Amino acid sequence: MNTEIAKFKRTKYTCYYTYLAMSSIFTLPPLLFGTFHEMYGISYTLLGTLVVVNFCTQLLVDLLVSFFNKYVDLRVVARVMPLLTSTGLFVYALTPTIFPNRAYVGLVLGTFLFSVAGGLCEVLLSPLVAALPSEHPERDMSMLHSLYAWGVVMVVTISTVFLHVCGKENWMYLTMFWALLPVVSFVMFCISPMPETNLSHNPGGAGAKQRNVGLLLCVLCIFFGSAAENAMTNWVSVYIESALGVPKMVGDVLGLALFGILLGVVRTLYGRYGRNIIGVLLISMIGATACYLTAGLLNNTIVCMIACILTGLFTSMLWPGSLIMMEEYFPHMGVAAYALMAAGGDFGASVAPQLQGAVVDLVTASDWAVQLGGTVSLSAEQIGMKAGMLVSSLFPIVGIVVLMVIKRSFPKIAGQQR
Repeated sequence: MNTEIAKFKRTKYTCYYTYLAMSSIFTLPPLLFGTFHEMYGISYTLLGTLVVVNFCTQLLVDLLVSFFNKYVDLRVVARVMPLLTSTGLFVYALTPTIFPNRAYVGLVLGTFLFSVAGGLCEVLLSPLVAALPSEHPERDMSMLHSLYAWGVVMVVTISTVFLHVCGKENWMYLTMFWALLPVVSFVMFCISPMPETNLSHNPGGAGAKQRNVGLLLCVLCIFFGSAAENAMTNWVSVYIESALGVPKMVGDVLGLALFGILLGVVRTLYGRYGRNIIGVLLISMIGATACYLTAGLLNNTIVCMIACILTGLFTSMLWPGSLIMMEEYFPHMGVAAYALMAAGGDFGASVAPQLQGAVVDLVTASDWAVQLGGTVSLSAEQIGMKAGMLVSSLFPIVGIVVLMVIKRSFPKIAGQQR
């Protein structure tokens, strides 16, 4: 067994690095939303649509892998994935040159390309790590997702310093830098062995119907959990800067960076000490609801910023925890099941930021926002931002209901499988 573990050690580290490098395609665009709004006059609704393009593309990839998994060559896909990432980021960066008068077209095209890679990453890396020989597979899975969070911190920190020192107008050079990192993944996958991986959905004979119901509940859980996480991830930078009046550099470091640190810390700690995943997810949904309501209802800058940061604490386990829950109650479901889970997560990640952006624009343009803002000393845009937070609180609220159903039904389903 030790020989097998050693054989795939490089493969495991390659997966870890790839997830770290891929975090740029989820983290960098929200950091640039304010810049795109100022430089190219792109509305918040259209900026939210970029998030929709990102995650809906990933959703499409997830579904294609789920339904046509027997045609997927894991070795080929693992090597193509990082190259697609680099290509998309380079198109993103070259937008001012290629599309000088239609910047949004270039941003959409670049987003589409690196989102295809993002979808493949989510579908394949988790089951790939799960298939590797290991003495502590649950720790490996938690470490994989914690490295995504640490990647968020890395991207936010480096990007914020770059934009502050070199200026927002040079954002394209920053994007080119992040485009180089996935090339290393390509090289590492080319020289790493691949394990045998179950690519099909395996409901498992007896209790198949119950297992499929359980999988559906897991998909709903990851949908609402992803929505709760990504609504804040994609808008926290703009919210702290626009709604709270905090300088962008301070807001990015104290907001998104600390958000990412909490994601990484909690996921790492769960991998070492965690248990009772359903209880953890339930507490997480409740905490996320409280944070969104605080950010949306209160008018205290410090309290609202703390609420935004703590959202990272409470949403940290919602995506990986849903995967752990599925594997714990319904083991050996196959890559197709992971693809369906990724589809649920990507759908939530696309719906929530887009809905929040649309609410911000709609409320900001309304007469009552101007009137309400005058009574509470806030601008119409600040009222719109807070309204977006309140609407986003609906996702963890419904997630609480789903988890209550899961808490009652999963022990029974697990018992019927034995």
